[in-house]
Amino acid sequence: METDARKDGARGSRRTLVGMKKQAGLHPLQIMNAPDDDALFKLLSAELEAQLGAISRDLELLHQHLLRLPPGLRAMGATHPLDVSMALEDLGWHFGNWPSQPLANETLAGLKELGATEAAAIFDAALACAKEHWAFICSGQFSDSYDDSPLHQALMPLNRRLWALLGYDGSAGKNLLAYWAPYARSHPERVCHAN
Repeated sequence: METDARKDGARGSRRTLVGMKKQAGLHPLQIMNAPDDDALFKLLSAELEAQLGAISRDLELLHQHLLRLPPGLRAMGATHPLDVSMALEDLGWHFGNWPSQPLANETLAGLKELGATEAAAIFDAALACAKEHWAFICSGQFSDSYDDSPLHQALMPLNRRLWALLGYDGSAGKNLLAYWAPYARSHPERVCHAN
């Protein structure tokens, strides 16, 4: 999946669904037979790319397709952009690059689904703060003014907590992608489409 929305021009790019699969190809036996977490992560990533890669920049369409995925795969698809945002930038830029409250709500639900409860609590607080500044986030001034804004100041304590939790401050945290393989092994039925 594309990763840095700000640098890719997230707000303007639209892609079509031509060639997208209707059903997930991932099967519970593939999950259970994956030799290690790295192999399982690659399977999960490939499935998400097949399901969402062609629409990852169209926020409304992405949200609609997330809703069609099994709960676990949906959670992975919704939380992946947050992990990338925190690795490269911060919570404010995450909301600026992904200016969709429905997607933000999916991210929060996804964190909870994956068992990332502390990250969910931090993101919930950040989302509440972002909603107070949503007009600014969606404005043409966001890119040039965020770093000196009241939103940036309000989110900085939450950024620091989330960077530490995810290990993006140099600590031994656990990034969000590290939740995927253990979750899939524990809940394969929540990652695969019913046949």
